[in-house]
Amino acid sequence: MINNVITQPLKCEMKDFNNLFIELTAKNCNQRCRHCYIDFPLNKNVNDFINTDNIKKALVDTKNDNLQCIYLTGAEPMSHPDFNLILRTCLKRTNVCICTNGTYINEKKARFLKKVEEEGKNEIIFKLSIDHYNEIKNDEIRSRGAYRTTLVALKNLVKYGFNPILCITNYYKEPKNVILSEFKKICNAIGFECQENNFAINEYFDKNEAKDILMNEWENLDCEYGRILTAKGVYTCPFLANDHRGRCGSDFSDYSKHNTLETPYCNICIKNNEKLFGINFNLFKQ
Repeated sequence: MINNVITQPLKCEMKDFNNLFIELTAKNCNQRCRHCYIDFPLNKNVNDFINTDNIKKALVDTKNDNLQCIYLTGAEPMSHPDFNLILRTCLKRTNVCICTNGTYINEKKARFLKKVEEEGKNEIIFKLSIDHYNEIKNDEIRSRGAYRTTLVALKNLVKYGFNPILCITNYYKEPKNVILSEFKKICNAIGFECQENNFAINEYFDKNEAKDILMNEWENLDCEYGRILTAKGVYTCPFLANDHRGRCGSDFSDYSKHNTLETPYCNICIKNNEKLFGINFNLFKQ
């Protein structure tokens, strides 16, 4: 690794279009997590949902691409009023990963989602956000009641045969082996026979800290294998959704397949060594 600070941003080419991220809402979420990269307005009820026609057009425009998974993201994607329709539409194309805090997943919803999955051949995957194995510490980061809400969602999903991934931001900078050990205890206690690939642990990134981009070699970046569609156009990755530095075009009929690594977010992705948002499906085939 070379750690010299450089003045010219690194260039990154898209290698293959495997991951289509769709931002269902940019600002609508019922939680206000300390580490979130989204700048939320004071008003919690923001109606900025993406139009379903934009999604249908994106699926048509990418029909010749090798999509392995469509990721429904946000803020909180399950708050979209047409969420069920969008989910069914995307499942007709490929696997769908729902990136959620779990608030909307009660037992009835989990049963419904399993029914939707069984309508076709593709899989629904869940990335559940939870940031600490201790309830008090977790809720200090996310919001009061978030810990129990996520565990209820986890129980419901496991009951109906789903295999969720727990997305953990290491806000307190603890050793990863400790985090894994403690979360495995929790999962075992609720009957979830988890493996190490059921956990995605990312380091905490303070968006208010100014950091230079470092010259580093990298393993896998999300922008090498995917793009995100928002209500405002196409962007390089979820970190840069609606950020002019990450804009690639208005839609997938004509968009840029290269970008420059010029933001502090790019630095945290390089340091992570693995894709922060995309799933490594090879781990689940072992």
